[in-house]
Amino acid sequence: MHIKVERISKTFGRFEAVKDVSFEIADGRLVGILGPSGGGKTTILRMLAGLETPDSGTIYFDGHPVNDVPPQKRGIGFVFQNYALFRHMTVFDNIAFGLVVQRRKKEEIRERVARFIELTALNGLENRLPHQLSGGQRQRVAFARALAPEPKLLLLDEPFAAIDAKVRKELRTWLKNTIRAVGVTTIFVTHDQEEAVEVADEMIVVHQGRVEQQGAPIDIYQRPQSPFVASFIGETTVLDNIPSLRGFESAAGFERAIIRPEFVEVGTEREIKLPGASNRGKVRNVFFRGMHWQVDVQVGDSILSAYRSAELPPLRPDDDVFVLVHRLYAFEHGRCTVLENAAKTDPMPVSI
Repeated sequence: MHIKVERISKTFGRFEAVKDVSFEIADGRLVGILGPSGGGKTTILRMLAGLETPDSGTIYFDGHPVNDVPPQKRGIGFVFQNYALFRHMTVFDNIAFGLVVQRRKKEEIRERVARFIELTALNGLENRLPHQLSGGQRQRVAFARALAPEPKLLLLDEPFAAIDAKVRKELRTWLKNTIRAVGVTTIFVTHDQEEAVEVADEMIVVHQGRVEQQGAPIDIYQRPQSPFVASFIGETTVLDNIPSLRGFESAAGFERAIIRPEFVEVGTEREIKLPGASNRGKVRNVFFRGMHWQVDVQVGDSILSAYRSAELPPLRPDDDVFVLVHRLYAFEHGRCTVLENAAKTDPMPVSI
C-alpha cells in the first residue's frame, strides 16, 4: 500500500500534537517514525489507523482519501505497545481472531494460522494462554494476529518497549526478515534511535509535531538537515566557538557546530598521523565500552568525546594528547553544512 499524508494537523485542547505534517511512503517499505516523547509520533500513527481524525489535511491510501473511513475498513493491522492479546484465548485462537471476524472458512483459518505460527517460530505453543508465554513470545503472537488477515498496512506502536534488551535485539532482526517475507507496508513508532536505524528501510524524524527529515537511516545519520536531527541521531557534542579548532578557522560565520565522537581522533604524537592539523588537549575522563574506549578530552573551553580503539594503550585522565577533528556539522539559520578539516591538506606543525 502506498501512503500519502498531506498537511495533517491535530490539536488536543490547546496542545498542538501534530502540525502541518506531510510525507509519502512507498508500497512495501518498512518505515520508522522516530522522535522524543511528546513529539507527535503516536498521534500520527493513530490518525493513520483511524483511531484519531485529523483536524485538517488528508490521508491517502493508494490514492484514495481515508479520513472518513472507519478503522475496520482501512485494511490495517495494528500491534499495540501492550500487545492487547485476549487473555482467555490460546495462541491459536488469538492468531485466528481476525480471520474469524472476516468469516473465513475453517480450513483456510487453520492453514493461515499454521503458516504464521511457523513464520513466527511459535511451533508447539498453539494451545498456551498468553500468561504462559514469555514477553518475546507474546510479541510474536501479536505480530502474527495482526498479519494473519492479510492487512495492506501494518502499524506498530513502540513494538519492543516492553521487552528486555537481549530479546529486543533478536526481535528486531526477526521483524525485519518477517516483513520482507510478507511484503506488507509497515510503519512503526519508536523513540529508540538504535532501533530505528537497525530495523527501518526509511526513517521519518518527528519533533514538536513536525517532520524534521525523512530518508534512509544512513542518509539521515550522515547528512542531517537540521540542528535537532544532528543532535538527536547519534552521540554529539555542541560547540559554539568553531574557529577555535585547527582546520576550521574560516567557519566564523556559523552559529554553532555538532561533533560526533567518530569524527574525533585522540592520541599521542606518534599515534596521530597529522599532528599539524590537530589541537592540543587534556584527557578528562576515560570509559571502557568493550570494543573501544570513550575519551572525554578538553580542548580550550570545550569538552569533546572521541572513540579510541581498545587495541591501543589506554589513555588516563590528565594525559596531554593531540585531538584531530576530521569533520563537523556547522549550522547557520537552521541549515546544516558538513565541514571538513582544511588543515589536513596543508598541516602546520604543532607541539605539546
